[in-house]
Amino acid sequence: MKIGPPPSRRDVLQFGSLVLLLGVQQIARGADIVAVRMWPSKDYTRVTIESDREIKARQFLLADPPRVAIDIEGIQLLPALSELVAKVRPEDPNISGIRVGQNAPGVVRLVIDLKQAVKPQVFTLAPIAPYQHRLVFDLYPQKMVDPLEALIAERLKDKQAAEAQVALADPLGDLIAGRGRRTEPPKNSPTPPVSKDKTDRLVIVALDPGHGGEDPGAVGPGGTHEKDVVLQIALQLQERINKQPNMRAYMTRDADFFVPLNVRVQKARRVQADLFISIHADAFFTARPQGASVFVLSEGGASSSSARWLANKENSADMVGGINIKAKDVHVLKAMLDMSTTAQINDSMKLGGAMLGEMGNVGKLHKPRVEQASFAVLKAPDIPSVLVETAFISNPDEEARLRNPAYQAQLSDALMRGILTYFAKNPPLARNRAL
Repeated sequence: MKIGPPPSRRDVLQFGSLVLLLGVQQIARGADIVAVRMWPSKDYTRVTIESDREIKARQFLLADPPRVAIDIEGIQLLPALSELVAKVRPEDPNISGIRVGQNAPGVVRLVIDLKQAVKPQVFTLAPIAPYQHRLVFDLYPQKMVDPLEALIAERLKDKQAAEAQVALADPLGDLIAGRGRRTEPPKNSPTPPVSKDKTDRLVIVALDPGHGGEDPGAVGPGGTHEKDVVLQIALQLQERINKQPNMRAYMTRDADFFVPLNVRVQKARRVQADLFISIHADAFFTARPQGASVFVLSEGGASSSSARWLANKENSADMVGGINIKAKDVHVLKAMLDMSTTAQINDSMKLGGAMLGEMGNVGKLHKPRVEQASFAVLKAPDIPSVLVETAFISNPDEEARLRNPAYQAQLSDALMRGILTYFAKNPPLARNRAL
């Protein structure tokens, strides 16, 4: 083998410069963008940038027109980032548009044009299945609508519409006004039942579709996401509740967005809900388990090992969905809500029993009794609260049923009957704030 002359000092310097140049280019390339996602809702809009390594950002609020500029460090302007521009939806209540540009080497500037003033939260999330590193922007409106006032306004609007219909159809009024002859009401017209415990105040049922947004919940063998089917069931139940006189459903989420566990409870308490019903779809490692279940809070240990396992799984939703642990109110709210009471649990057992009995008329039950465990979402000390596992989404047959609108309607009817059965025996008490 022929050996050439040793490299000169100039050759060594040129080679070193080439290595250094390649290194700089590699550093400048920075993190790779895995995905970009956007979750608009009336509560807040979330923008997520997922990458293969941690990236950091600085934010600047600008007024006239309102917008927020975000400098993202450690990345280059990649096609994946430009996809955010096309993800803005016309119905987004907070974002009107997004612009992306290379502000400096290794720094991309994201400018979010706003429809209203917001309070942004920017934070990072460590990898957790199924996600890698996430940079999250949560845009909260500065002026939030009072949910209780909104419910009262809805009730007044419905009441006025009903009174207007009665006035238009009032035969005595027509006779007095000379518009026609008085007639008897139809014999087959339905007459609402009168209860001795009837209340004339607004009864509020908080419905809590599990998971949402970044957190898909369990995924069935056919690719069905728990967050989607439970939302559909909750929306059908909402429709049934709102048809009841003096009853209104309040949704902790009415679209595909993430709500932290403690915020779900906080929302129910803000509207002074009479009941809290969290709706889920169960899952297991194998396809065999099936049937519906109902859970309430436990003051002590879980009623079974499976209940304990399920509670731990559901309580991990915050890690998957992603909460800003640096937010000042998170730990305070969790401490305030960790005050279970014997009376709340007893009332929850009554509600759970009524609902479980009705669900048994629609499909199979996984357990014939209400179970207990330390579910974070059930820790409202003053609201009877249950967590309903509608079926096992991990079972192919039950996954198919959960996706069927007809079966969703049957489940909603069963849950509605359970609610009415509970109130028939346990009339709602007086509320601190008159409605």
